[in-house]
Amino acid sequence: MTDSFEDFSKFISYVLRHKPESIGLLLDVEGWANVDELIKGSERVGKLLCYEVISNVVFHSDKKRFEISSDGAYIRAIQGHSSESVNRNYPEIQPPDFLYHGTAIRFLDSILKNGLIPGARHHVHLTQSETLACDIGRRYGKSVVLRIDSHEMFVKGFKFFKAENDVWLTSFVPPQFIYSLADA
Repeated sequence: MTDSFEDFSKFISYVLRHKPESIGLLLDVEGWANVDELIKGSERVGKLLCYEVISNVVFHSDKKRFEISSDGAYIRAIQGHSSESVNRNYPEIQPPDFLYHGTAIRFLDSILKNGLIPGARHHVHLTQSETLACDIGRRYGKSVVLRIDSHEMFVKGFKFFKAENDVWLTSFVPPQFIYSLADA
């Protein structure tokens, strides 16, 4: 049985975001990995990647999770890292007045009490699109969209970053800046 586009995308995401050591891969501080080493390491665990498959995943993914260097020799996940070896240096940027976060309704009470925390990842992920936030929330069950008062957070000194794939990043969203759309 051959792996599908989605299987390859999930595998590459897992390796480049979370567990490069699972295939003996080294990432630099900005998350770059040598494509040839990704292919060799993948073969060791039974995943038959080639440059064509990797390029297909990078360039045809609707979520734009990865990028390949201009010389084609390196690949990285754009955001979503939990690997301790990666500490991307995103430029700080002023956010729009409101950003959104989609989650499952079963997490709402905890979020409204404790805020949005990155968990194992380095950042909380936010979007400018209510629709996209809703779609993201559906991955975890019945969806709820949270509106984040990102302007007020920024005024209070919180830092925001925008990844190359338009995902907004911040280290933490305190509860006082979070509104469920039903409350907005």
